[in-house]
Parts: sequence; structure tokens; C-alpha cells
Amino acid sequence: MYTPVSSMLWVTSGSVVGSLGAVGLKAGARHVEANLRSLVSNWRLGAGLGLYLVSTVFFIRGLKTGDLSILYPMVSVGYICTLIWAKLFFGEKITPMKITAVLLILAGVAQLGLAAG
Repeated sequence: MYTPVSSMLWVTSGSVVGSLGAVGLKAGARHVEANLRSLVSNWRLGAGLGLYLVSTVFFIRGLKTGDLSILYPMVSVGYICTLIWAKLFFGEKITPMKITAVLLILAGVAQLGLAAG
């Protein structure tokens, strides 16, 4: 099966949106207490879950017309975005080892993109 660029863009977009969902869950987790009310009324958790839902719609759209073996590894782009969001939103450190890992992820995704053509 041929994997169109549009499928790759849908899945990559889903990865980016999903990584923002992780930010919402992390931000929401900081406000969770030992009661159900803090879960239900936590808008940050709701936003994170909503973003995960949107990312799932993007994934479904992308997976519909492409090879799973090409597209699913592209979800790893979300790991790169999550590293950036963690620095921007939570002040987490970006270490040389994390940069190396991101470069390896990018190299792998690039290889998959070349294999698709």
C-alpha cells in the first residue's frame, strides 16, 4: 500500500496535539487531591483528555489511507514535542542525552519517510 504525504501529516499532527494533551494531564495532575471532586472539576485534566481525543481523530484519519508500519512510528514525533513542552511549560531541563535521543528519533522517522517513497 502507498502511504500518502497527507496521511503522514495527519499522524504527525495527531502526535503534536497528543503531546499537548500530555501537558494538560501533567498540569492537571498538579491540582488533583484525594477526592473525586478535584478530578471532575479539574479543567486542565479535561483539556488534556480533550486534546488526546482530538489526536485520536487525527490518527484515525491518517491511518485510513497509509501503511501502519510507516505511520505509527511517526507518533514518536510527539516525544520530541513533549520534550519542548516540558521545558516551556514546566521548566524541565533539556540535557545532552535528551538531545541525542531526539536526534535518533528524528533519524528514524526520516528513514521511515524515505522508505515510504
